[in-house]
Amino acid sequence: MENVKQLKKNKNVDMTTGKPLVQIILFTLPLLLGNVFQQLYNICDSAVVGKFVGDDAMAAVSSSGSLINLLIGLVQGISVGAGIVVAQYFGAKQKEKMSNTIHTQVLFSFVLGLILSIIGYILAPTLLKLMNTDEDILPNSIAYFHTYFIGVIFTVMYNTGSAILRAVGDSRHPLYYLIVASIINILLDFLFVGAFKWGIVGAGIATICAQFISSLLTFLQLILTKEEYKVSLKKIRFHKNELIKILAYGIPTGLQNSIISFSNVFILSNVNSFGKLATTSYGAYSKVEGFATMPSGSFSMALSTYVGQNFGAKKYDRARKGAYQGLLTSCLVTEFLGILIILFGKYILRIFTDTDEVIAQSMLQIQTITPLYFLLAYSHSMSGILRGAGYSKTPMAVMIICWVFVRIFGIPIALNTIWNNVRTIFWFYPFTWSLSFVVLTLIAYFSHWSNKKIDNVRIADKAIVSEISGSYKKEETKI
Repeated sequence: MENVKQLKKNKNVDMTTGKPLVQIILFTLPLLLGNVFQQLYNICDSAVVGKFVGDDAMAAVSSSGSLINLLIGLVQGISVGAGIVVAQYFGAKQKEKMSNTIHTQVLFSFVLGLILSIIGYILAPTLLKLMNTDEDILPNSIAYFHTYFIGVIFTVMYNTGSAILRAVGDSRHPLYYLIVASIINILLDFLFVGAFKWGIVGAGIATICAQFISSLLTFLQLILTKEEYKVSLKKIRFHKNELIKILAYGIPTGLQNSIISFSNVFILSNVNSFGKLATTSYGAYSKVEGFATMPSGSFSMALSTYVGQNFGAKKYDRARKGAYQGLLTSCLVTEFLGILIILFGKYILRIFTDTDEVIAQSMLQIQTITPLYFLLAYSHSMSGILRGAGYSKTPMAVMIICWVFVRIFGIPIALNTIWNNVRTIFWFYPFTWSLSFVVLTLIAYFSHWSNKKIDNVRIADKAIVSEISGSYKKEETKI
């Protein structure tokens, strides 16, 4: 009850006290609802464009989405890394270093957002052609991509601000701002695409407006708050040591996100080779999958914060107990949603398209992939646990090997030697999830993370965690 009362009072949540699973679930629920509304950005764009413009336009939005995830994955990963450092300083009650980390991350994200906007805009046509994007949908894909990246800095800044809030236990305000932004996005989609007939560009403009609102509200919260994580415009500058720590945590996660997104781009290019129907069906399935897999992503972020705060407070046994409880809960919830999609998927797909052939092929992908969603949830959640504990490089290596290299090299071989059918591509998702499940389980079992004695832990970033938790007397840590 103490945890619930704390949330109702709208204060940042100290996850080093109270019942672990209750803390994790209470923290996860706003994250999950936030991800639901985040997903509404893409779903609204696809649904409105599909209904008012046609299946070709919906396929263009879907093909652009894979490249968007590829280019912003690095920045989002760095935001996650900064959040872990903030969470550990928060747990250790080191307010000055927490503040330095926050102000460093704000400036770094702003610069990176500008660079990303320029790179994304320039490379759009080349990357879409490399993906074998169908000539019929290529112009629309380029138009949507260009429009989106004009305002991508707002997406970057929202992710940065929300990562800071979540690191100190505030997962509610990011939810509120996403709800507001999503409502605006939906209304503007119908206005720009349905009423004004601006087509796919109208959907992109609606998304930019919504992202601007969410980033503005997030930073107003950080600037106006009286808490120790307050952002002061006068203090925004680079702090060398904090920047090094952010990068030490963030770059592995960012590279993991970007490289996995690259593998998805590669997969989409293989799907595109089977024609426009396959591309459209794959895009429709991706929208449905986005909802079903959200719990695993939400639990992963919650577990990173939970473990990070408890490691900062040196409560290692508590960190392990909550981590395993959260891991099991994530797997059960995600698998339950997968079963619901199998049962009701064809009705959900009607939101995006009325074409029976598209729905039939999307259902084929659902029936192939969703029964093993628990493997995906396990990999996401275990990665979050390891990042919170300081193993930032370990999940990166596992995911790159299992989810990237195996897919990139395995899919062409399988298509050419086993079965030249789009369903072969679908099977590689659960296959690679199974590989990461096995590897991460072995790592967790044999590593010091699972031992009762934490003093000899050999985590990837021991210097950082040791300095944060106060076991080193050095004023600054060298990495």
